[in-house]
Formats: sequence, C-alpha cells, structure tokens
Amino acid sequence: MTLSSMLLGCLVMFAVTYATKAVGLLLVKKQIKNRFVLSFLYYLPYSVLAVMVFPAIFFSTSFLWSGIAGAAVALVLSFFRCGLLPVSLASIAAVYAVEQLFFLFA
Repeated sequence: MTLSSMLLGCLVMFAVTYATKAVGLLLVKKQIKNRFVLSFLYYLPYSVLAVMVFPAIFFSTSFLWSGIAGAAVALVLSFFRCGLLPVSLASIAAVYAVEQLFFLFA
C-alpha cells in the first residue's frame, strides 16, 4: 500500500464522516427522532472504515491464510466483547503463528 493510497483513504473517511455530521447540523433544524436515520448516521463512519480496512487485512500478510486466521480471531473475540487491545494482540499472535507454520512447513 502506497502513501498516496493511504492518504486517499484517510481523505475519503474524513469526507464521509464530515458529510454525515454536516448534514445533521446544517440541513436539519429540529432534533432527528427517526430511529432508522439516527442509526444510519451513527454507524455510517464505522461501516466505511470497516469497508476500507477489511480487504487490507487479508492482503497485508505474506499468506492469505494468515490474514484469514487473524481476521477470524478478531471477529470471534469481538463477538465476545473483548477490548481493543486483547483483540489486536490475539490477532497479531494468530497471524504470526500461522506465518511461522507456513515458513516451517514450506
């Protein structure tokens, strides 16, 4: 991943986050009470970030299987509501272990 593509990704994330907040502040004068719209505006930045990061998880490692293992560990631990640090460390450990197994048996 090059610096220009990372900066472009950050710019897109900033634009989407700013646009969703600006729409709420500039166009709507009353408080939004629709649960669907509130949920949409709340989760949109997180979903855009996930869409930008998730493909990079698989292709940033030496082997596709180590990326899949790291993502699987992160998803399982996140499902059980572990914190960010344990999820990150366990995912890194899973990727490292799978990479070492590939290097050992290859």
